[in-house]
Amino acid sequence: MHVLIFSPGQSDAGTRLDLYLAKESLAPSRSHVQKLIGDGRVRVNGRVEARASYRVRTGDTIEVVVPPAPPRPSLPRPEQIELDVIYEDDDLMVVNKPRGMVVHPGVGRRSGTLVNALLGRGIKLSTVAGEFRPGIVHRLDRNTSGAIIVAKNDEVHLALSSALASGEIERNYIAIVRGDIQDPSGTIDAPLGRNPVNRMRRAVRRGGRRAVTKFAVLERFGDYTLVGIELETGRMHQIRVHMSHIGRPVAGDSAYGGVPGELGLEGQALHAQSVEFTHPGTGERVRFEAEKWPDDMRAALEQLRSRRP
Repeated sequence: MHVLIFSPGQSDAGTRLDLYLAKESLAPSRSHVQKLIGDGRVRVNGRVEARASYRVRTGDTIEVVVPPAPPRPSLPRPEQIELDVIYEDDDLMVVNKPRGMVVHPGVGRRSGTLVNALLGRGIKLSTVAGEFRPGIVHRLDRNTSGAIIVAKNDEVHLALSSALASGEIERNYIAIVRGDIQDPSGTIDAPLGRNPVNRMRRAVRRGGRRAVTKFAVLERFGDYTLVGIELETGRMHQIRVHMSHIGRPVAGDSAYGGVPGELGLEGQALHAQSVEFTHPGTGERVRFEAEKWPDDMRAALEQLRSRRP
């Protein structure tokens, strides 16, 4: 922690305290300066000044107690974690991510992620997404298993990101949902934004970002339905929120209307079954299937089939 001292000149007289300190490049934004003032870290002529609106005067001595910068999180480290690699070449990989694995390190999760596992393979990865997300083109929720694309160089990463944004990458999912879906297929077009009660979750909200999910019934079991799902957009928690929105939440998804432990599930019954895209290196249209489902999801499906008349 250190103290910075400022002395306003004649041209600064009459300027608001927060604007003056922001002009002096004390902090990255005016709101940051206002927080310093609100926290009692600014003194004018020896006294704490809590008013951001205070007008500075020529000859004022302004002292700012600057808190130490938070420690920078350490870079992800290589870990020897086995991966189910569906496909790999010099440009990219497609991995069948297991349920429970976080894609990249973040708050509260520094190890055991897909990034740690990729680094543990000693391969070159793209840097477009930053040093904490090397190779990561798109994400899957922690408890969603299935196919995920990894880029090995920046050129391929940028091409895949562009294809993802324009909807050229086809992503198909399999889900077991609660209840009986009567229509053979349908489209859910409902905007998504932050849940106003729990900001870690998403909700259908007016003014949110456009989100479109297409589904088709594969099997019916009366109280549950097996559906195939195609994403037209890729918003956070999109499938889970949309299926809950139509009253058919993903089985086992306690965050959005499912019941924990139903059908013997250890997590949500949602699996990224396949990805299809134009390979940036070859120009060929390719499709990769994540054929291995979580064991409990497959067992739940067998259980539903066995009790069906």
